[in-house]
Amino acid sequence: MITKPYNALLFVAALTLAGCQTATTMPPQYENIRTMQADSDLDGDGVLDAIDECPATPWKVMIDEIGCPIAGIGVGLKMEYRAFFTKGSSELSKEYQLELDKVAEQMNKYDTATMKIEAHISEDEMGQALSALSKNRAMIVKNYLILKHDIKPNRLSTFDCGIRAPIASADTEEGKSMNRRVYGLATEPKDRVAHHNQNDSKSDICVKF
Repeated sequence: MITKPYNALLFVAALTLAGCQTATTMPPQYENIRTMQADSDLDGDGVLDAIDECPATPWKVMIDEIGCPIAGIGVGLKMEYRAFFTKGSSELSKEYQLELDKVAEQMNKYDTATMKIEAHISEDEMGQALSALSKNRAMIVKNYLILKHDIKPNRLSTFDCGIRAPIASADTEEGKSMNRRVYGLATEPKDRVAHHNQNDSKSDICVKF
């Protein structure tokens, strides 16, 4: 008389246990969705959304490794270049050649871009045919771009700034060395790119040659 209720109780318990085991073995339903989100690239720039810091980059804009435009927000090119020289020299050292290679790479990608090249000397170089030294510094940068990277000469403009635009005091050796420099600015024509503030450019007080 006792066995029937007891057997029924065992059957119910077995069903309950089987249901629990089935539930625990089912995979989470959101796992595939999460994986798809991690692998997505909504703006199509080649950088996954998980690491893309500029997730709405316009189509065909050059980007860096974190998905942001190389030339800033928007399209076009603005790239600055600086080289410094030893006293009385117009020799371009290896480190500044490597930096110039980067400028040339971008100019070859933006084939309508042009570059202003402004050359300066320090006050303690004034006795060394100052105009020639300043021009030589500009020309070594220009010729490097032409001869090594096949940049067309009409895309490069040179300016002799002499001592008219120092960026540091001439009272110290460090200041003088900062003034022995070439400053370059590569941009696309204004009808192809937004206006930029060219605060470091001194071409308005320099002599084009």
